[in-house]
Amino acid sequence: MRLALKRVSLTRLVPVLVPIGAVSLALLVGAGMLAALGAPPLEAYKALVVGAFGSTNAFADTLVKATPLLFVGIGICVSYRGGMINIGGEGQLIMGALAATVAALQLPTWPPWAIIITCLGFGFLGGAIWGAIPGLLKAYLSVNEILSTVMLNAIAVQGMNYLLAGPLIDPLQISRGTRIPETARFSIAADLPRLVPTRLHAGSALAVLLALIVWGLLWRTTIGYRIRAVGLNPHAARYAGISVNFYAALALTLSGALAGLGGAVQVLGLHHRMFTDGSAAGFTGSAGFNGIVAALFGGLHPIGTIPASILFGALLVGANKLQRTVQVPSALAIALNGLVVLFVVGSQFWSRRLAQTMPEEAAGETASPVLQPSRPTQEGL
Repeated sequence: MRLALKRVSLTRLVPVLVPIGAVSLALLVGAGMLAALGAPPLEAYKALVVGAFGSTNAFADTLVKATPLLFVGIGICVSYRGGMINIGGEGQLIMGALAATVAALQLPTWPPWAIIITCLGFGFLGGAIWGAIPGLLKAYLSVNEILSTVMLNAIAVQGMNYLLAGPLIDPLQISRGTRIPETARFSIAADLPRLVPTRLHAGSALAVLLALIVWGLLWRTTIGYRIRAVGLNPHAARYAGISVNFYAALALTLSGALAGLGGAVQVLGLHHRMFTDGSAAGFTGSAGFNGIVAALFGGLHPIGTIPASILFGALLVGANKLQRTVQVPSALAIALNGLVVLFVVGSQFWSRRLAQTMPEEAAGETASPVLQPSRPTQEGL
C-alpha cells in the first residue's frame, strides 16, 4: 500500500520535475558554450537573472514578454486537449492585432471602456476565424492541420504587409501602421505610468485571468469534458454520442481566438500600432512558436503555462543583459533559448517513458495528449 502511494506521488511530480531537469541540462550545456567563448558561466547566468528580475522595470519587461506567450500557450492547451495541433499562433496573433487596430481606428469618439472591449472582441474574433479555417478543414475534409496552420501564417503576414503599405500606413513612418487613439490604450490605470514608468499593461493580468477561465472551461464544464474526450479517444467519444468533428474544430477555433486576443493586447497595451519588417517575427517576436514550448513546459495545462511563460519571458529579457555583461555574440543568447526549447520538447519523450512504468491510471494523467496514440487522425475524424 505504501509503495503504491509513493508511486502515485512520484507520478504527480513527473510533469514538474522532468521539464525542470530539461531546463537545468540546457543551462548546463549553455555554460559549456559560455566557457568555450571565454565568458564565466556563473557571472553570465547571474546577469541573466538580474536582467530579468533585478529591478521593477526588469520584472515588468519579463511580464510584458511573457504575456503573448501565455495567450498563445493557453490556446495551445485547448487545441492539444482537443487532439488538434496548432502551429498557427503567429498568424492568429497578427490577425487578432489587425482586427483590433482597424476597430480602434474606426471608433475614436467612443468612450474608452467601449473602445477597449470592442477592440478585444474583434481581436478574439479575428483569431477565431484564423483558427476555425484549419479546424474545419481538418474536421470535415481531413486536411492536415499542421500544414494548413503554417500556410495561414504566411497568408496573415502578407495581408499585414499589404495593409501596412496601404490602408493602415503611417504617412510619416514606412512599414508602420497609424497609431491607435489614446482612448483605446489598455493601461493598468491612468496614473500608473507616472508612478511606475514601465511598459507593463493590463493585458498581463487579463492573460492570467484567462488561464484560470480556460482551466475552468476544460475541467469544470460539459464543453471542456467533450473537448478532452475527443482528444483522448475520438472513437470512444463518438460511441458516447459526442460530435467529434464539431468539438475538434471548436478546440482549434478557441485556440486561435485566444492567440488573436493576445495580438489585440499587444496593440492596445504595448505597441499602440502595427508594424512589420516583412516577416511575422517583426511584430510577434516569435511568440506564436515560443508559446507552444511554454505550453509544453507547463504540461499542456493552462495553470502550468503561467509560470512557464514567465520563465521564457525571463530568458528573452535576461539574455540581453547577459550579452552586454559578458560581451558574448548575440547569437549565443538565441542559441541558449534554442537549447531550452530543444531540451523541453525532448523531455516529453522521457515523460512518456516514465509514464509507461507507472500505474495505468497515473500514466493516463501524466502523458501529454499530443503524444497519445489515440489522438484524432484523418480516419478518426
